[in-house]
Amino acid sequence: MARWSSCMALLVLAVAAQLGASDLSPGYYGSSCPSLESIVRGVVTQKMDDTIRTIGSTIRLFFHDCFVEGCDASVLIRSTPGNPTEMDADDNKSLAFEGYETVRIAKEAVEAACPDLVSCADILTIATRDAIALSGGPFYPVELGRLDGLSSTASSVAGKLPQPTSTLNQMVAMFRAHGLNMSDIVALSAAHTVGLAHCGKFRDRVYGSPADATLNPKYAAFLRTKCPADGSSDPMVLMDQATPALFDNQYYRNLQDGGGLLASDQLLYNDNRTRPLVNSWANSTAAFSRGFVDAITKLGRVGVKSGSDGNIRKLCDVFN
Repeated sequence: MARWSSCMALLVLAVAAQLGASDLSPGYYGSSCPSLESIVRGVVTQKMDDTIRTIGSTIRLFFHDCFVEGCDASVLIRSTPGNPTEMDADDNKSLAFEGYETVRIAKEAVEAACPDLVSCADILTIATRDAIALSGGPFYPVELGRLDGLSSTASSVAGKLPQPTSTLNQMVAMFRAHGLNMSDIVALSAAHTVGLAHCGKFRDRVYGSPADATLNPKYAAFLRTKCPADGSSDPMVLMDQATPALFDNQYYRNLQDGGGLLASDQLLYNDNRTRPLVNSWANSTAAFSRGFVDAITKLGRVGVKSGSDGNIRKLCDVFN
């Protein structure tokens, strides 16, 4: 009985996570703002020319938004005195400036062409697709028609995002609550083929007693040259040393070699439940691309706001 109740609770959560998704369509702004996607792509291209940090920071911003209260741009809202927002939650403090700035500039450009028509949530979705595609990853049609959320609180973030030390079972439960499965975990984790991570996220793997035996010894030695043992500073390290500016399946080949930076990355190869998929996608760019596009499209349907549950913000970082 308890098992049945647990399964029903997860089903209810998964169904709730997808409410509003039926309102989405790739052609949603086809007549009202036909230049939308080219405008956003131009901004993302310029920001990527400025720094490769734009790639990982924009993608990560999308994930952190969707996993907390759904894909509603609530992560973009700035805190006000006495009202800390998602942006300032502990798990979001490492989100890089470049991602926020990309969306802000894109919103300004879109407003100039199509005022009061396009949500920040949709702009973030398009910018994420473009960051992926312009860095060598798959190009895919994005479903549009989201509204921006009406609330954002720091307290809503705790326990909603995967951690570097999460077990596979913990991640499965977290993803399942959003209607996502184990294949989606493996696919979406490939976003770690770009971007950076602070040493504090993996220091214990390198300096622990004992150190993590699943970490390639040569890679561990390299990481010790980047991260002080005493934690006196917390520099960042590229998550993929081989192709840091490319969105590709090198991530999975790194895992095969014991080169996953975070423990939650490496366990995808170490666990027999996910290793076959890691091996398959390491060997086939086409198969990886199909799996990733399917997963990120499903993620983009999570917690979509419609009707009175949302609106279109004039500025992405403040409520109307």
